[in-house]
Amino acid sequence: MVNCQKKLFHLPDDVSYLNVAYMSPLLKSVETAGHRGVSRKNLPYELSIGDFFEPTEQLKQLYAQLIDVEDKDRIGLIPSVSYGMANVANNLSLKSGEQIILVEEQFPSNVYAWEEVARKSGADLVFIPSPLTIDKKADEWNEAILDAIDERTAMVALPHVHWSEGVVYDLKSIRDKTRRFGALMVIDGTQSVGALPFSVKEFQPDALICAAYKWLLGPYSFGMAYYGEAFDNGLPIEENWINRLNSEDFAGLVNYQPLYKPKAQRYSVGEQSNFIAIPMQIKALEQLLEWGVNNIQNYAGDINRQPLLDLKKIGFGVSDESQRSNHLVGVKMPEHIKAESLKKALLEKKIYVSVRGKYLRISTHVFNTKNDFTGLMDCLRGFV
Repeated sequence: MVNCQKKLFHLPDDVSYLNVAYMSPLLKSVETAGHRGVSRKNLPYELSIGDFFEPTEQLKQLYAQLIDVEDKDRIGLIPSVSYGMANVANNLSLKSGEQIILVEEQFPSNVYAWEEVARKSGADLVFIPSPLTIDKKADEWNEAILDAIDERTAMVALPHVHWSEGVVYDLKSIRDKTRRFGALMVIDGTQSVGALPFSVKEFQPDALICAAYKWLLGPYSFGMAYYGEAFDNGLPIEENWINRLNSEDFAGLVNYQPLYKPKAQRYSVGEQSNFIAIPMQIKALEQLLEWGVNNIQNYAGDINRQPLLDLKKIGFGVSDESQRSNHLVGVKMPEHIKAESLKKALLEKKIYVSVRGKYLRISTHVFNTKNDFTGLMDCLRGFV
């Protein structure tokens, strides 16, 4: 169980920040680690060979623990989701007529790479539309995804949680069916990992790609990627020295090494030994593990459950709690509400949420309290 942790952040008391799905604030401890990392660059002669490798290994071990992976060498360090997906795309062997299954209106970093490989190979992209229903949206959407998987399916690429609607996809059932047809399952975990429990052992994705600046409470332009056995012998999208075997031997770097480090290590970005970002992310992961991801999810449900029920009563569309996450909830707005007018009214009250299409996206963390919903509810009632 976790209590409100606002004291660990620098958020002002007069701000209701309900927009972690846009970008999280930094923990004070993460900010301090970043400052220390910047200062270290002033004294480069104090950086040792071990500083290039030991922190990255510590980070991978922490992240492996967070997502339930035994082998930290399955984790690569990346600058963005698009980079992680590009490594997947670079190792796909698609044929004309094969299909990649996606869901409607998922984030573009998990779409553009597949558009390009489909164009080159003659494969087809199949977008599974969002059901019109609200209450049982996840059930219907998951059923439609499962129905679409057949002998033509080469890959299913989707998020764990939809970035605007908050729908949770049934990854275990989807994984089971993709295995029947020899298809890959690739997951964008950016809007879930760190706030909603994710077990690689349970879901068994072929790849799990995450940006760090949202629910992992880390810096921007940084992320982590899990790659399974399907990518053990693949080609990374860039060739860099540190991903090669024996790169720890600085004196022998000109003895050019044809072999990569094993497993996911080959897919890490060049200059992965980021002396600022890595200490920040280590601090963030240590705190997430201390809180417990399941506790974060439960905390979000405790503070938003009643307000969401109240929104439903006044005409907003809210899925059953069994259909969605607690940390990220997409609330469908009544048709007559003008999104720009609503956003302006909320900003005047220093209430921060996102408008994504027809949905008002409310995303909370352990720095929020029930009081953050009071102003939100007052403002929304004025629009119905």
